[in-house]
Amino acid sequence: MGGSENFAATFRRNAERDPARPAVILSHGGAEDTLTYGGLDRAARSVAAQLPCRPGDRAVLAYPTGLEFVGAFLGCLYAGVIPVPMPAPGGGRNRRDRTEGIVRDADPSVVLTGEALLPSVGEWLGGRELAGFTVMAPETDRPEDVPPPDGDEQAPAFLQYTSGSTSDPKGVMVSQANLVHNVELMRRSHGWHRDMRFCSWLPVHHDMGLIAMVLTPLFIGATAVLMPPIDFLKRPHLWPALIDRHRAEVGSAPNFAYDLCARSVSDEQVARLDLSCWRYACNGAEPIDADTLERFAARFAAAGLRPEALLPGYGLAEATLYVSGTPADAPPTVRRVAAGALERGGLAPAREGEPAVTVVSSGVVRDLDVRIVDPGTLRPLPDGRVGEVWIRGASVARGYWRRPAETRRTFHARTADGEGAFLRTGDLAALLDGELYITGRLKETLIIHGRNLYPHDIEREAARLDPAFGGLPCAVFSVPVPREEIVLVQELRARRLAEEDLRALADLLKRSLGTLLDLRLAAVAFVRRGQIPKTTSGKIQRLRTRELFLAGALDTLYEDVAPGIRERHRAPIVTAG
Repeated sequence: MGGSENFAATFRRNAERDPARPAVILSHGGAEDTLTYGGLDRAARSVAAQLPCRPGDRAVLAYPTGLEFVGAFLGCLYAGVIPVPMPAPGGGRNRRDRTEGIVRDADPSVVLTGEALLPSVGEWLGGRELAGFTVMAPETDRPEDVPPPDGDEQAPAFLQYTSGSTSDPKGVMVSQANLVHNVELMRRSHGWHRDMRFCSWLPVHHDMGLIAMVLTPLFIGATAVLMPPIDFLKRPHLWPALIDRHRAEVGSAPNFAYDLCARSVSDEQVARLDLSCWRYACNGAEPIDADTLERFAARFAAAGLRPEALLPGYGLAEATLYVSGTPADAPPTVRRVAAGALERGGLAPAREGEPAVTVVSSGVVRDLDVRIVDPGTLRPLPDGRVGEVWIRGASVARGYWRRPAETRRTFHARTADGEGAFLRTGDLAALLDGELYITGRLKETLIIHGRNLYPHDIEREAARLDPAFGGLPCAVFSVPVPREEIVLVQELRARRLAEEDLRALADLLKRSLGTLLDLRLAAVAFVRRGQIPKTTSGKIQRLRTRELFLAGALDTLYEDVAPGIRERHRAPIVTAG
């Protein structure tokens, strides 16, 4: 494999050329730790020399955001071992189920973690019927001469597990060629270079956090500045403050993070900031809201942030990461389109007085073949028509780890005239004037705060919470408020319950699911038996239930609905009896 297609070899050349340059800086608890390119190369070689694996084996990386993770990831690449980033074990049952599912699916030879976490990770794995691998905290100060491997550029470089199902995670096989192509695509699209700093709070097991904010700067010879996600979630102002302190030019996050900053950072905190350095505030990983962009730009205008810095984009793990993005130094493109036309599958300008919907462009597509395809007929659609996003090109991953049937279905689609193979994304969009507008999702996956959640996981947990729910249908879906929020509709048996009893059941759902799955229910609706529609084979029709809920057409016993949903979609209905 040529060096141009080998991420590890490119990083090694960067380390040899400028070993004293800061590679990764971790800001935590008021302190900062720095690892230079030379130091990171030594750490990676040390890890590679200790791995009890053969090339092609998997190594699960159970680390928090930090310098140890980066050294372990690169060490795996040096050794030809496939790293599998994973959240460190802990938290609620949802997280535990997810991490256990990843370990089972990846079938690793080794689980790597930090020295401080080694006892808890060992205890977690020892308490489950998982075997056949070593658990270790590799040393990072015993470098040996371990050259980056010359392997198959189409072989998996790492497995990126999708963040959706807790019980059945899928590992996307990102090859060396995929990774290099996607990183180069971002670099060329935005003009990123080695003299920049990237600043991120995103988890390093998240595809945006790993690829855009860690691997891209290391590939181009720049510096990654990281902070623990919990620090941002507790004190959102720390992210823009860190960008200011390090004069970072690139910071990426899902839409909810920009909304959180716009709503929670105070005037006094803004007054202490100088964000004139921030040229690339990339926004992706979930639907982008025009109001959020406007609020964020207005909130931080006094700190020198320019509206042109806001760069909406679109991507997904199955395409490595990046698919499209707003050109640098250009403001986001926002259109008001006719609501009726959009419902019929088209983007058309809204006339005066006509009901309208605001859509945000996810930018332009470069060096990938993106088609908008009718998911029913499999025929490509013209500009301005809404269909499923299909993609082909060098960034499209090799498929799902050990899932040949799902790989064929998702990664080897062909149009009605036989052209292919394409990646079917399950996302709905239209191309218009050379820009991509994401309008929704064909599949029922919920994208909430950058997480992909499957309705059946939430429904299954809800059924366990009280005998009143057992054996009865439940439907979970999302609605924009303006960002996507979760609604749960649950059937109850035909018996009279006082309003306070119904309220207590709703509170139980919200509180328990918040703890178990780390999510927020924006609305809970209890309905009479038979109200949730099903297919003839007994499957829950979630999208139809959503339509009935928004129309107020369900025979509702009780509703607990967040104000945003009432204001945006319909009048509240709160009854008992």
